[in-house]
Amino acid sequence: MNSDTRRKLAEVSTATLTTVLFKHGFRNLFLQGPRLINPRAPRLVGPAYTLRYIPAREDLDTLDAFLDPAHPQRVGVEACPEGAVFVVDSRGDPKAASAGGILLTRLMARGAAGAVTDGGFRDTPELAEMPWPIYHAAPSAPTNLIRHHAVDLNVPIACGEVPVYPGDIMVGDGEGVVCIPAHLADQVAAEAFEQTVVEDFVQGRVAAGHTIRGLYPMTDPANRELLAAWRKQQGR
Repeated sequence: MNSDTRRKLAEVSTATLTTVLFKHGFRNLFLQGPRLINPRAPRLVGPAYTLRYIPAREDLDTLDAFLDPAHPQRVGVEACPEGAVFVVDSRGDPKAASAGGILLTRLMARGAAGAVTDGGFRDTPELAEMPWPIYHAAPSAPTNLIRHHAVDLNVPIACGEVPVYPGDIMVGDGEGVVCIPAHLADQVAAEAFEQTVVEDFVQGRVAAGHTIRGLYPMTDPANRELLAAWRKQQGR
């Protein structure tokens, strides 16, 4: 990722990003279901590295499956690049875990930017203490062998009803996670950063008791002059 793009995306909200993406014609890029486990975790920003699950089959998915060093879940944890987000397609099913505390700790230790699943992770009391952004739909106690079978790595997936392609930029905050198509990331980051500056000014004016008329949206030229002066004063 462009370092300036990463910095800007870490300073804007997913709400602002979805507004900017809407202006570009995208209406379905906010993941439905995944929520942040540790509200004190840092912001999530990074390109997607994906894992896809299909429904488990009894003759294939036993405890012995994890003895295979080529098991896609295990391979993915060791192959996810530094700075990338581990994004899991669990078919929206949190009844069995997409992963647990040990594997997620390994991803964190290897420098991954975070983890997202539209299913569930297990060991959530421990995950809630990790200083690392982890998103899931609901806690999962059972082993993932019961319902999930890992099949593919770094392929296009569906997560939270959103298409996620490898390299798409995932951004998460306290509201959830948005997926930005990779080719638009720099432009969307710049527009969202600019929109955030304007909205910070508007928020301050409204908090001070000013009406939203002519301010939000900013149709009054006098407010534009005030914004320009405020930006100069704030260095923004």
